[in-house]
Amino acid sequence: MDMLFPYVNSLHTLGAVIWVGGMVFAWGFLRPSLGFLAPPERLGVWSKVFPKFFMWVWISVIVMPVTGYSMVYYDFGSFAAAGYHVELMHIIGWVMVVLFIFVYFVPYKKFKIAVASETWPDAAIHLGVIRRAVATNMILGLVNITVGVSGRFWG
Repeated sequence: MDMLFPYVNSLHTLGAVIWVGGMVFAWGFLRPSLGFLAPPERLGVWSKVFPKFFMWVWISVIVMPVTGYSMVYYDFGSFAAAGYHVELMHIIGWVMVVLFIFVYFVPYKKFKIAVASETWPDAAIHLGVIRRAVATNMILGLVNITVGVSGRFWG
């Protein structure tokens, strides 16, 4: 595993960068930039963005637990030896995964149906739910990254 650790660690980090960075971009930059568009155009843009972004999130949702558990058990031997910060990252990570799964299978599914039927008010409502969940996950992700980067120095 010593030879693989740099690759496993890199994949784990890339998963976080793609997922959290994508949320920062979507919530902090794309969303405010689309405000001038009429609802059909704005919602249409989101209907094109989400499938591409969610594909990468699904990859991250699979890669990050696999690489995370690999690092815990091969690098530290167990969660007990890994430190409190690793346990905290683990908990926050699973909360993020559950929230993403909720977004994907509940409001996003309804959003797609509303956009396909051009029911713009319903699509906007579902987009609002997605937006709030993404904001929550983005904050959790930023906290998790901070914990991951600084946790080993906590003493």
